[in-house]
Amino acid sequence: MERLLTRRYPGQGGYTLEQARELAVLSAGISRQIGLLIDRKGRPSMVIVGEQKGIYIPELARSRMGTGRLRGLRLLHTHLSEEPLSEEDLTDMLFLRLDSVAALTVDQAAAPRTLFSAHLLPPTASKEPYRLLPPADWDKVDTDFTAQALALEDELSREGESLAAHGEAGRELAVLVCVSDAPREDMEASLDELAALADTAGLLVADRVVQRVAKVNPKFILGKGKLAEIEIVALRSGAGTLLFDNELVPSQIRNLAEVTELKILDRTQLILDIFAQNARTRSGKLQVEMAQLKYLQPRLVKQDRAMSRLMGGIGGRGPGETKLEIDRRRIRERIARIKNELSGLRKRRAAARAGRSGAGLPVVSLVGYTNAGKSTLLNTLTGSEVLAENRLFATLDPTTRRLRFPSEREVILTDTVGFIRELPKELMEAFRATLEELESADLLVQVADASHREVLHQIRAVEEILRDLGLDTIPRILVMNKWDRMEEKAGRELLSRFPGAIPVSALSREGLNPLVTEILRRAPFGGGVVARDVEGDGIWCDPPDALQ
Repeated sequence: MERLLTRRYPGQGGYTLEQARELAVLSAGISRQIGLLIDRKGRPSMVIVGEQKGIYIPELARSRMGTGRLRGLRLLHTHLSEEPLSEEDLTDMLFLRLDSVAALTVDQAAAPRTLFSAHLLPPTASKEPYRLLPPADWDKVDTDFTAQALALEDELSREGESLAAHGEAGRELAVLVCVSDAPREDMEASLDELAALADTAGLLVADRVVQRVAKVNPKFILGKGKLAEIEIVALRSGAGTLLFDNELVPSQIRNLAEVTELKILDRTQLILDIFAQNARTRSGKLQVEMAQLKYLQPRLVKQDRAMSRLMGGIGGRGPGETKLEIDRRRIRERIARIKNELSGLRKRRAAARAGRSGAGLPVVSLVGYTNAGKSTLLNTLTGSEVLAENRLFATLDPTTRRLRFPSEREVILTDTVGFIRELPKELMEAFRATLEELESADLLVQVADASHREVLHQIRAVEEILRDLGLDTIPRILVMNKWDRMEEKAGRELLSRFPGAIPVSALSREGLNPLVTEILRRAPFGGGVVARDVEGDGIWCDPPDALQ
């Protein structure tokens, strides 16, 4: 066997005739398949002794792996019968990104017979992910495997560069995957939201895959055949990350990472990463850290390949970069310290809320789905300059302003973190301190993006979260924001579903008079007050640092 490692196997033809005979004799002598992983200089980097019907390729180094890159290794192995390449051979080529795979058949006389080979295809060549070359007599093979691999890699690299050119340099490329038994339309809508989350996190979406299943595969979440298709999508697009619109259990993350050799992220981890990027205050950073630690804790089984892919980049920001190597005991200790510090912050916030309550001012809190326009509405009503961007989770920390009306009435107006469907339980618990601001609210203004195609689902998601938090008994005003983007017919249909809703445009200030009037009517200081024209100077606020 040692001789197999000391010889060079030329790219042209794949082997010498002497080497083919030697492989055949050795394989027949032990009645097992023998495999060689050969680099592009013809040097064998590994000899694999398998079983009679197959071989198992152990973990390989990832030094060459990257956008548009193959592994730089080809597999040459024996078959102890006149069988072509198996499905397992082709799957190994796909998932391991091998330059090519070849099977040299051996007859009963321990002599080589036929060479079966295959290689991956460039994106524009065919709908099939690979090409099976015609069987060749073992001594008449003329394929140049090295030149073939270099040409394929060049094509893949060009495709990856072309895609990256349409995005921003340096952004990670990801393939979005949704696996569910829901209707396809719902799955596509869910992927649209995941794409928006990915963009917020800094990921560039290379492609998206939808797979409807009757039952989710508990090991890989989807079948291995579909997983092979996704691997090809990732290879052709140059993506190094698979982003699932599902919450994966630790074993699924490990299994997927081991099979695909790609970074595996789920929806929860992506949201945690966004919060880690956007948290600004001490409280916000602590809550994000606690949520990340609770998410990572059950996934710290061992430092295997799957866990190594959780470190760094999208999904590994904040404590994820430094805490993965500490053991569970130290994580529990850190979580306990964070809880104690958050408890102190919670008490100080409670004291501040009590002070505002003692001042006799009603508290009005803005709630709603992320990116519905809550911060923009706060800025318009109070003249503030709170960060308001057209992206998900631009606001994480609560912002409080005093809103003073011309009738010498005042309310405390609070902006809160946006909600999202299936809010990760780690975040729900960690941000309870932030959401406690809502518990002292006398009135909730639920802001919805009327122009969003999923507005009905978003309104329902917010209502469910409020109910889970025990806040559904607080009086609530439904505001249909971004009304200036609505067509007349669609607007009438939406208001027929929610007859009490108030259509407004926080940017253009349309519809603010009815909203202010309703706030004044329903706030605890009593009704009967009519606000003046808010398009003028009828509403103003204290200095921006008021009540911080």
